[in-house]
Amino acid sequence: MEKKNFLSIYAKSFNWAGFFLPKETYLKCSNLYDFCRTLDNIADDESIIDVKLRRFVNFKNNFSNKEFRNHIIKNMWVLMDEYNISIKIVEDLFDGVESDIQNEVRLSSKKELLIYSYRVAGTVGLMMAKILNVTDSSSLKAAIDLGIAMQLTNISRDVIEDSKNKRFYIKHNFEAIKGTLATADLFYDSSFSSIKDIPLSLRFSILVARRVYRQIGRNIIKKQTIQNYNQSGKIFVGNIGKIFQTILSIYDLLKLSLIKNHNHLRDKEHELINEEINLNERF
Repeated sequence: MEKKNFLSIYAKSFNWAGFFLPKETYLKCSNLYDFCRTLDNIADDESIIDVKLRRFVNFKNNFSNKEFRNHIIKNMWVLMDEYNISIKIVEDLFDGVESDIQNEVRLSSKKELLIYSYRVAGTVGLMMAKILNVTDSSSLKAAIDLGIAMQLTNISRDVIEDSKNKRFYIKHNFEAIKGTLATADLFYDSSFSSIKDIPLSLRFSILVARRVYRQIGRNIIKKQTIQNYNQSGKIFVGNIGKIFQTILSIYDLLKLSLIKNHNHLRDKEHELINEEINLNERF
């Protein structure tokens, strides 16, 4: 039976950007996504909490015990071994997903939102950077920033859907949504200059993914009111929009070539995360 490609099924924006990766690198990124998506599917399943928690614990135990009859787990361990991905990063991801397997999820502070976003998405950005052969610690921090930015975009887009599942990451009003997207923009900005540390043949794909995903937030802002937002359904970037953002990414590629030095811009936010998670141990 042919293996499902979760990247092409669930992540249209990432799959679009993946077109610009070499085939071998795309397959490795797809294997990482398969692992993350499998965890997400457990948390998002409509089963009762006890059933979801049992499935989650079973998958986590199989991962820890290297149950290689599961090809998704096997492929993940291959990536970890090849790219020196710390198991602490994967454990952070497990913690983030497990925090969603509750009768109700309610975040009440910026710190909680940042830690959650790091766990479920900053970890993925960090692991992706390692697969793309990034080693500089400042650039790895920026990879976390890109993951956090994308997760904040997801949260801003999915307020209605999340509330139906009793997940309240931010308040259901347009001011909160705009504020979350403004924070996401800070993280998108922080991620940019360090993309130069990605090998040239892999760089354009990340620039495209960054632009396309950021545009989702801008499309949300265009709704202007919570009433329009509520009536919009799932907000996304269509194919014409993706083509336009891809063209603009050529400008980003040229701009990136002119950057001499880069500094990490979100140290204050990382300090909040570091109060609970030692990020330096993940690099």
